[in-house]
Amino acid sequence: MTETRSGRTPTTRKVSDGLVELEAIQEAQERIRPVAVRTPLYPSDVLSRELGSDVRLKLESLQRTGSFKFRGAYNFVSQLPEDVRSKGVITYSSGNHAQAVALSAQLHDTRAVVVMPTTSPQLKRDGAERWGAEVVLEGTTSLERRAKAESIALERGLVMVPPFDHPSIIAGQGTVGLEIAEDWDAFDSVVVPIGGGGLCSGTAAALRRLRPGVRIFGVEPAGGAAMKAALDAGEPVTLDRSESIADGLLPVRISELTLAHVRELVDDVVLVDDDAIRSAASLLFKQQRLVVEFSGAATVAALRSGQVETEGRRVVAIISGGNVDPALLLDP
Repeated sequence: MTETRSGRTPTTRKVSDGLVELEAIQEAQERIRPVAVRTPLYPSDVLSRELGSDVRLKLESLQRTGSFKFRGAYNFVSQLPEDVRSKGVITYSSGNHAQAVALSAQLHDTRAVVVMPTTSPQLKRDGAERWGAEVVLEGTTSLERRAKAESIALERGLVMVPPFDHPSIIAGQGTVGLEIAEDWDAFDSVVVPIGGGGLCSGTAAALRRLRPGVRIFGVEPAGGAAMKAALDAGEPVTLDRSESIADGLLPVRISELTLAHVRELVDDVVLVDDDAIRSAASLLFKQQRLVVEFSGAATVAALRSGQVETEGRRVVAIISGGNVDPALLLDP
């Protein structure tokens, strides 16, 4: 078998205890089925020709609120006891999780507060407000907005909905992996963007049970590689800075839980620079008529820049979100 760039050879492996179980992901699938969109696995003729492979795009950009985050948020909120949920929920987010929590709260007839960075795109702020959330702006890093959210939660008696660091969030995101396995028997590689690592953890937790031999790659922006730093250090570390056009992939620290899933289940984590991300998003917009945010285009950037081997492969690239001003996708 071909080695990954880290030197690890993908193998069929036993999944360790302590990680999110397939049963939890299947239960999440049933829980979200009435409200979530089963997003298409879209064959990309453009990328297939360019890369000499069969490439299909899992279009979570078409999910409710414009990203995969709705899956995990709804799965979490729906399991709260009614007397707890009725007090309201809160989260901290660069934007997509905020919108997902806002809609999940609205569907459960409860209030939501979301703490977002001062640099959050107006499109994402407007989205959270459109779904009924109270938006609070705080700082520029995930640690700053988390501290603010924890303070408000304590003051108002709200329930925290973590962006990625919870089994119910990971299980909800893992339904993406279930759908991929159900919709295409022949795929051999999956490429997943990593911010906090919830989507990558859940997708890998599903696919390692259903398709043990499949190659699974995580992708981070080079300017915000918190998971790669944690893998190298053997534990979560706090980045001194995190900067990229992929604003949804920039936590300065991942969690023990997502690190455990990625370390155990993912073959490699690769990095892409902003130029490659911008080019990928522009190509998807111009040639595929797909509105994809820069965070969502990171997987395609990894394929096109050669960070993941594609020749002769059958590859799924997860497009995690589409919350972007289309004008940003045009070349300057």
